[in-house]
Amino acid sequence: MNKLRNVTSYLTGDRAMRYLLGTLIVLVVSDGLISRFVITEKLGWEANPFLQTLVGKDVFLVIKVLGVLLCAFILWDIYKQWPKLGKISSLCFVVVYSGIVLWNLFVFFITQI
Repeated sequence: MNKLRNVTSYLTGDRAMRYLLGTLIVLVVSDGLISRFVITEKLGWEANPFLQTLVGKDVFLVIKVLGVLLCAFILWDIYKQWPKLGKISSLCFVVVYSGIVLWNLFVFFITQI
């Protein structure tokens, strides 16, 4: 019975981590799409100096997707070694990117008024 409980908690932990990483990927891609729209429509500007010249180009979204996939794999590897650290780190990134996406949406809606 104890082994079954350990297996169940392990699988539940993996599921939670997968949801966190999936959410992170969706948030980063959403950030890229919203940023691209806001910049190309001249409703705002990109604050990241490394991405300023790339925002209007197709390569911008490719870089965002490849970057977040690399980060997700790194966070998954951290999770396998140190589960608590992996979950907390992933949760922190999800919270930060939620704030970024909300800010981008705020900028979009405020410019529509």
